[in-house]
Amino acid sequence: MVIKDCFSPEVSTELVSRINQLSPESKGHWGKMNVGQMLAHCNVAYDLVYTDKYPKPKGLKKFFIKLFAKKVVTGPKPYKRNSPTAPVFLITDEREFESEKKKLLEHVEKTQKLGTSYFNNRESHAFGPLTSTEWNTLFYKHIDHHLQQFGV
Repeated sequence: MVIKDCFSPEVSTELVSRINQLSPESKGHWGKMNVGQMLAHCNVAYDLVYTDKYPKPKGLKKFFIKLFAKKVVTGPKPYKRNSPTAPVFLITDEREFESEKKKLLEHVEKTQKLGTSYFNNRESHAFGPLTSTEWNTLFYKHIDHHLQQFGV
């Protein structure tokens, strides 16, 4: 899998373009989420960085998340289709497409503008400090996986 640099203006523009190809009628090629739920799901990755909306895991729970999930999330291997997700990322209620899309576009652009220096050794919600390369992989691999899921 090629992990593109989501901190570069070119890749950010590409992601924005792909997101803008989605419509409320877009259908997933796999999985259970509709397009509004997928956008909300993608927003969680950014909300974990930019908000205090979700409680941080502590103790043994954090240890096991780091032990089992960090390599999957920040490593180069693509996600498998229909892979299980962490409970915080489960979106089962209906979401409003336009507001979730707008929020995701803002997150992508904010992340690019903050850049690598902002993210280098920044504390992750569950994994501890990550390098800017690990942050980039986390962001790009996740959003790319779900944009492919919806054919863009």
